[in-house]
Amino acid sequence: MKNSIKNITTLVIVAFMTFSFTTVEGDKKEIKLENSKVVWKGYKVTGSHEGIISITSGHLNFDKNLLTGGSFEIDMSTITVTDLEGEYKGKFEGHLKSDDFFGVEKFPTASLDFTKVKSTGTNSYNVTGDITIKGKTETISFDLSVYGNKANASLKIDRTKFDVRYGSTSFFDGLKDKAIYNEFDLVVDLEF
Repeated sequence: MKNSIKNITTLVIVAFMTFSFTTVEGDKKEIKLENSKVVWKGYKVTGSHEGIISITSGHLNFDKNLLTGGSFEIDMSTITVTDLEGEYKGKFEGHLKSDDFFGVEKFPTASLDFTKVKSTGTNSYNVTGDITIKGKTETISFDLSVYGNKANASLKIDRTKFDVRYGSTSFFDGLKDKAIYNEFDLVVDLEF
């Protein structure tokens, strides 16, 4: 009986010491995919097109309610166009998924991993991260706001850095009104 009380006391002390000196790396909050949305918008000389694309997984990291990190994966096969209908919608979505644009068959996912998060005010952050599209990774910075269990951000991405060159005046001459601007926007609304 004495030995078992001694063993239990030793276990309690060891457990307490381990718990006391273990650092907690914060709170990882998974993104609620069904309530989160990514809208893309691309621009050309004669106008613009927009649509949506789905997040397949993602999370934000917090430490005492301050954002410290995050990571996301996008399913490139879900890219859709919302400003066209019928035959044109189908053709354009197929073209976006083709090798002219995002090469979805060879590159089915895109990702974003936060590498640095800096608080810029109440609920506001400047985020630096590595974004990977078509197997190419570039560093990007953007502002992100967090309110309760929601976050939103707007990102401006230069598609040519990811070998998405179709219709770019940086690579093709004489495009005139067929030119597509190099930058496109992503507007991200997250719930976690």
